[in-house]
Amino acid sequence: MIILALILVLGILFLLYGVSIYNRLVKLKTMVQEAWSSIDVMLKKRYDLIPNLVETVKGYAIHERETFDSVTKARAEAMSANSVQEKETAEKNLGQAMMRLNAVAEQYPDLKANSNFLQLQGELANLEGDIEKSRRYYNGTVRENNILVDTFPSNIIANMFKFSKSVFFELENAAERAVPNVKF
Repeated sequence: MIILALILVLGILFLLYGVSIYNRLVKLKTMVQEAWSSIDVMLKKRYDLIPNLVETVKGYAIHERETFDSVTKARAEAMSANSVQEKETAEKNLGQAMMRLNAVAEQYPDLKANSNFLQLQGELANLEGDIEKSRRYYNGTVRENNILVDTFPSNIIANMFKFSKSVFFELENAAERAVPNVKF
């Protein structure tokens, strides 16, 4: 009788522990999705700001057509990227195109003094900081999720309910990890 009660209590404890792990996995999965959504929102704001910046620079540098086209193309590719890996590649290309645009802007002293351009530059710098914070938050939630999915005994529950590891949002080299310095 005592052994039966002990087995019943242990069974209930294991069941409660399993429910607890399941709920934590669901919570972390939701946090990863929310963090990715935040990155998407910040990137959308940047994508919306870029055409204004390009148009402002265009007024001063009409003969730099190839640079403007590459920024526009890179922006379109970044906006259409869906997966984390596609976003990483698209963001790398967009960053390179924006650096070329910034180099063009450096050649025009009147542009660097333009109040509209300065405002756009400030907004872009603020957005880059917000994007970096969002990336850190996303990667932190991915780390927590992946640890729970990989470690014992939570990996048993994760495998039973098909929870999977999430992908980190990383850029390929150390220079690209830094917030771009938009300096005019």
